[in-house]
Amino acid sequence: MSTRPVNVVMDSVDPLALARFWADLLTVPRDGTRVHAPELTLTFLPEDEPKTVKNRIHLDLASQSAGEQDETVSHALSLGASHADIGQGRTPWVVLRDPQGNEFCVLEPRPEYTATGPVAAIVVDALSPASQAAAWSAITGRRVARVTADFASLEGVGPWLEFVRVGEPKVFRNRVRLAVGGVLSADPEGNEFYGDG
Repeated sequence: MSTRPVNVVMDSVDPLALARFWADLLTVPRDGTRVHAPELTLTFLPEDEPKTVKNRIHLDLASQSAGEQDETVSHALSLGASHADIGQGRTPWVVLRDPQGNEFCVLEPRPEYTATGPVAAIVVDALSPASQAAAWSAITGRRVARVTADFASLEGVGPWLEFVRVGEPKVFRNRVRLAVGGVLSADPEGNEFYGDG
């Protein structure tokens, strides 16, 4: 199976405004409510209800130097992002929220992300990172690159796809979903995604 790009669909109370924020932050083109980063499309769909709980899927942004990390954080804040405390403690990465409350991280420089473009990884909360990585490897054709008890990652075209252990199962419908096709499906932990059906 060939490696497939993984895209992101995000619900929003104002899709056009959120698409504008992400296009400006990533300095990439936008077509209405679709943002086109290298090997990644972000699509923003209308949703009446505002975000109220932490997303189970978020984006990690890449940086090539400490200075670039600082610049990205400053740029995000100037566009309307805010700092977020999700219990991360002291970390070398910075956790932010976009103007509609969606969490994302600006990472310190890491060599594995030098060729991903502005988005280093799409990160998914998982009860079993290794099992989720195996399932998503089958869905996308991406190679499992790293597995520990608390973390698993798939490398491939564009941003890495990564799974981080959490203790809480999925309860609510995901406002942020992965997309590799056009038919709504669910992965083994119940995360909705658009696949081949």
